[in-house]
Parts: sequence; structure tokens; C-alpha cells
Amino acid sequence: MSVTSRLRDATGLRVMSTSTVITADAPRIEQTTWRIDPARSSVEFEVPNLWGLTKVKGRFDRYDGTLDLLREPAIELTIDAASITTENARRDKHLRSKDFFDSEAHPGVRFVSDMASLDGERMTVRGTLQAAGRSEPLTLVATLRRAGPELEIEATAEVDQRRLGMMFSPLGLVGTPTKLIVRGRVVSA
Repeated sequence: MSVTSRLRDATGLRVMSTSTVITADAPRIEQTTWRIDPARSSVEFEVPNLWGLTKVKGRFDRYDGTLDLLREPAIELTIDAASITTENARRDKHLRSKDFFDSEAHPGVRFVSDMASLDGERMTVRGTLQAAGRSEPLTLVATLRRAGPELEIEATAEVDQRRLGMMFSPLGLVGTPTKLIVRGRVVSA
């Protein structure tokens, strides 16, 4: 069935896009606020390196996020920029510097949605990513599944880190785009 902006479908979700198809087998999601469970979740990234021959992978160890499709913004994720780790102390220190996140002046990385739509288990989210004192529009695609009393989520997006002022790349070694991955469990708040 097709629904329009701000209507509720059979799952009780407010649909914030103008033409979203809700399938009959959509997961039942109660009208509640969900909070990411850091003990069973991760916020990771992958960046092409050495002209795309390898990838630098890393994660953020401290973050908080909520999901509530009954309100705006529906999704918020806040990350402590200084919690970045790639398992290389020297590189991590550089990533916290003014060349990248400038975590001393800009301690938080934040994503806030302005549109979310659900089609079965697939959710498309548009919003704004704020990092290093700059903002960039971002679209992410997520899978949302019922897991008992919780929800299992996996979301991915790609961002050109240069648009956030992260220009450091001697000889073009650091490539684009950066792939962002959020996966784990969300629990009723």
C-alpha cells in the first residue's frame, strides 16, 4: 500500500517521505523510542588508502544514538570524535588533529535525520552529518529487523571526507569516499 507524508502504516510508524511503500511483511515496531546499545553495537569506517589498493579500517568507541520514527528528527547519532581508533596510536593522534576531526575544537560528530522511509525491512534515511565544524548532507540505507524485544540495525553510507574539510592526503594516498557502518542492537529507551 502506498502512503503519504506523516501518515501511520500498519506497523504504527510515521512515514516521513511522500511516497513510501510499506509491505505486508514489514516488521512490527512499537511506538517507542529506541536507544543504541553500545555493548552490542559498533560505529565503524573504511577509507581507501594507497590509491585504493588497501583500506584503513577503524571505529569510534564512544557514541550514543536514538531511533524514533514517530518524531522529528527520527534518528540521531552522536559520536565522541576523540574516541576514534584504528589500532595505530600515531595515526589515531593524527586523525584527532586539525588535519582531520580537530577533536579538541569539535569534540562531537553528529548525524541528524530529516527524512526516513521504511519499505519492509529496508529504511532509507536522509539527514546532515556534522564533523570538524562542517556539515554535509548524507543519505544512508539501513536494514531494520525485529530481534525479540529489540531491533537489529545495520546502516551504511558513503561520505566524501574532503567536503568536511579533511583534505590531508600527501600524494593522493588517502582516497574517497569513506564508508560509514553502524550495526548492532537498539533497545527500548
